[in-house]
Amino acid sequence: MRNGRRQKIAILTGGGDCPGINAVIRAVTKKAILEHDMQVIGVQDGYDGLVADSHRVLTYDDVSGIITLGGTILGASKSANPYKYPVKVRGGIELRDVSRTAVRTVKRLGVSCLVCVGGDGTLGIAHRLFKDGVPVVGVPKTIDNDVRGTDITFGFDSAVSIATDGVDRIHTTAQSHHRIMIVEVMGHRAGWIALHSGIAGGGDVILVPEIPYDTEKIARWVKRRLSLGRRFTIVVAAEGARPRGGTEVIRKVVETSADPLRLGGVSFVLAEELESLTGLEARAVLMGHLQRGGPPTPFDRVLASQLGSAAVDLIAGRKFGRMVAVRAGEVTSAPLSVAAGGPRVIPRHHRLLETARSTGAYFGD
Repeated sequence: MRNGRRQKIAILTGGGDCPGINAVIRAVTKKAILEHDMQVIGVQDGYDGLVADSHRVLTYDDVSGIITLGGTILGASKSANPYKYPVKVRGGIELRDVSRTAVRTVKRLGVSCLVCVGGDGTLGIAHRLFKDGVPVVGVPKTIDNDVRGTDITFGFDSAVSIATDGVDRIHTTAQSHHRIMIVEVMGHRAGWIALHSGIAGGGDVILVPEIPYDTEKIARWVKRRLSLGRRFTIVVAAEGARPRGGTEVIRKVVETSADPLRLGGVSFVLAEELESLTGLEARAVLMGHLQRGGPPTPFDRVLASQLGSAAVDLIAGRKFGRMVAVRAGEVTSAPLSVAAGGPRVIPRHHRLLETARSTGAYFGD
């Protein structure tokens, strides 16, 4: 209680959806109410809700039973950046800085802290809002597992589980028809999902953005497998994988977004090239948004609950401008400036790269 009035906090979920967000909303809301008698306001559709002044009070009953649900009950937006907000101008779209509107909304709501749940883009915006005077606490969220300052993000385990199931299912059809099967997974410009699901699913070739590949070398690898009696090859490719000296495959450009490039389609390009070079049939399978959907794994439910609870502890301690994080297996925190520093990619000599190579996986280099 402050000045005899009930303390209020707000929470928003930005960027792409992923399993476990609702578990965070639940943990923040329940702990804030049960332990601190706070009022919790849910901001609708990420930062869009701050610009459009769209929000609602979250009660204990509102968040009961949502831990098993995928998605986010508050909605999200990948294009709503208050510092580069799409505004219709003379029949077109112009990106403008409307951050003052967002800051005014926070102040008008009278909240003592804004909890921002999202990846490096969302947390980068949160860091700018903090510098502009908004008390902020961040919670790292992304299936890509690429937020700096934390060893893992919730949503990643669920995505790897789904991607691995896809790779598992591809094995039987690859074996039956003696094909090259390429499974494309998400990850943006980081290869964590491809690396983990490639190892777990027994991928023969794993392609990640951090290691540019040589298509002709992959073709020779496939032919060598064929000469040894291995009549099929499973390739697990990150959407951001790129050939040596080349660039990623861009599926779409969204002009209204602050991050306009949408990656995807490398599996189809690679399938055509390998089919031509090897004479074998090659097929591409795009896992796509399946990796974002459905209920979170038990691991992600537990992790999201821990992070949501820790976020309330930061608020209670008035430790603003930080995000909750996991390092060396312990829940801790890190400055938002670290998360705003760009994506966390796979280090060149990461132990999992060595594990994959030592068990026969090839990275196309």
